[in-house]
Amino acid sequence: MKTSLVNTVWFSEKRKNLLLLLSEGTRDIEQIKKSLNVTTRAIMPQIKILKQQHLIGQKGENFSLTVAGEIIVKNMLPLLEMSRVIEENKDFWTSRNYEAIPPHLFNRLMELGHYFLIEPDINHLFELPREFTDNIPRSKSIMTFASYLHPTFPALYSEASGSVNDISLFLTVQAFEKLKNEYSSEFDRIMRSGNARIYLLNQNPKLPMITVTDWFGYICLFNEEGRYDHRDIISFDDSALKWCRELFESYRKDSEEVLR
Repeated sequence: MKTSLVNTVWFSEKRKNLLLLLSEGTRDIEQIKKSLNVTTRAIMPQIKILKQQHLIGQKGENFSLTVAGEIIVKNMLPLLEMSRVIEENKDFWTSRNYEAIPPHLFNRLMELGHYFLIEPDINHLFELPREFTDNIPRSKSIMTFASYLHPTFPALYSEASGSVNDISLFLTVQAFEKLKNEYSSEFDRIMRSGNARIYLLNQNPKLPMITVTDWFGYICLFNEEGRYDHRDIISFDDSALKWCRELFESYRKDSEEVLR
């Protein structure tokens, strides 16, 4: 009975790992055995199957991907990366509200890379995490969207406005009015800094807060019930920073700058 490519690739970890290994370049059998920690007896049947499906080829002692194999692996990688991102914290990802994320970015969640899930203990539940407050001063460029104003927020950003190269704050009308009226000294310092811009969003994305700097990306999402449970994502990967910046560009199109 003919075996489908789906079964060939996904129903065997050895075959899948071999394809991924060969995507990095040609390997001989000894290199394959060492890299995959397998014996000749274990891997040769898998090599035979992949050769029969024309996914790998052999020239002398060396094995490499065929053109078909390269196409398969190229399309495998995004799914594998997406699976890794979700499986690392499945309970978190399967309980989030994603309405604030445009479809083209939702389909690229794997670009968050090697992220960390921050889950504060009950004694610090309503504090901004140290992973956030410690990394803001290290940053030279900051973009933040906030739908609510955390009490630590005004002082943190007014202080940062004196040392960073540029700050862009995207606020809901409610958050802006609270900053302007209840934290007037911090608001004035931010506006006078000369390197800060504040934008008002015409609509409120269903998102508590998101920040991206030249150093890290920080993402807060509501859960499925529309509540913020203080479980956040932070990533230092370049791909995550690019992903977050693209999200901000989508917000910028629906915002108006507050003039000094």
